[in-house]
Amino acid sequence: MKTALTIAGSDSIGGAGIQADIKAMAALGVHATTVITAVTVQNTRSVSNIHPVPEEIVKEQLETILKDCDIGAVKTGMLYSAEIVDTIVDILEDHEMPLVVDPVMVATVGDSLSKDGLKRAIKENLLPICELVTPNRFEAEALSGMKINNEDDAMLACEIIGKQGSSVLLKGGHMDTKNITDYLYLSSEFTIMNKPRLNKAGHGSGCILSSFITANLAKGSDIVNSVLNSRELIQRSIEMQYAVGKGELIVNPMASLSGSNKESDRFNVLDSLEAAADRIIDTLPHNLIPKNGLNIAYATKNAAGPEDVAAIDKKITLKNGLLVKNGAAKFGAAGHLSFILLEAMKKDPSIRSIINIFPANDTLDLLEEIGLYTMQSGRKGNPLWAAATKSMISKTGMVPDAISDVDQKNGKTVKILGQDPSDVLSKLELILNLR
Repeated sequence: MKTALTIAGSDSIGGAGIQADIKAMAALGVHATTVITAVTVQNTRSVSNIHPVPEEIVKEQLETILKDCDIGAVKTGMLYSAEIVDTIVDILEDHEMPLVVDPVMVATVGDSLSKDGLKRAIKENLLPICELVTPNRFEAEALSGMKINNEDDAMLACEIIGKQGSSVLLKGGHMDTKNITDYLYLSSEFTIMNKPRLNKAGHGSGCILSSFITANLAKGSDIVNSVLNSRELIQRSIEMQYAVGKGELIVNPMASLSGSNKESDRFNVLDSLEAAADRIIDTLPHNLIPKNGLNIAYATKNAAGPEDVAAIDKKITLKNGLLVKNGAAKFGAAGHLSFILLEAMKKDPSIRSIINIFPANDTLDLLEEIGLYTMQSGRKGNPLWAAATKSMISKTGMVPDAISDVDQKNGKTVKILGQDPSDVLSKLELILNLR
């Protein structure tokens, strides 16, 4: 199972902090390990006390986890003091893993969750080693040293905060606007997300969003896809918030488990491709990798176009004798495979996945030996994959298990089709087992 780490405070009401982080990561199928930095005494109306964990205990928790577990990504939440920040930085700067910083300074109910010196320690020591920082408006003002009143201010604040190399997700929930606009600043470019404003975001929204992002990173997604996916999830989590006390409502991180079928299907597609890519890298012989790279694609149910077909961004290639996944699973990254798959789905909607391989001399014979139906592509140099596939299927009235093709650029290839990535790889493994 993919594993992430959250370094944060304990929330006695169970709506934010470590408790919320664990639920959010679990909702995405990721196991959460934890380092507790403080124990808060709070409910839905106020924070009445904070008991920081001694730095040596924070250090022991963190070192013990890292010695034992393969951590895919880390997030920090409430760190409380500069001393705890410095303790964490001393350890994490020696480890290569994505770090998401949620710069928690004030609770939803308005009470301070930090000591003097925390802001400086985050800016000077923690941000330089993180991949992404996720401030709200007030946290962004503290970190940038400027007031944020409009879009230009928000974008300038992102540039100031990210000047040491980190990406910035400035959340727009506290802006005085009809809709909520979030700003993702990455590699000097902005991705702007607009969502309808819901009722006031309740207890735990910031913790849960950063945990969703961290879980997606742990599963192999890149920052942009992790943020976009997580932004959809937090919207539904806020929609489904609930009451446990007399104050703030609790944001529901488990809402993703009961989300719309369409949203759930897209997340399942990406998860399945990430698992398939790991399996390919671990097991596939190098002589089956096309010179231009291998890819595996998976479409959503009722896919309407290439934007509903996901694949591994920048493919899987052979570098220095090792198979390398050059990007995360991403919708719209399937290239010509999406056009083949979409035509196949028109005939048989259950066929939703495809992989391209470089065939060994006996690949086509082995395909037929195990009872798989193979077609020769009718493309003959025609770059219009959709038209060629449609013509091929219409002539036979059926979708093949595999399509062989000669491409002027990549040479001979074979595309294997199946119901999902696991089905495609099972067919491929049948061939390998006959050798």
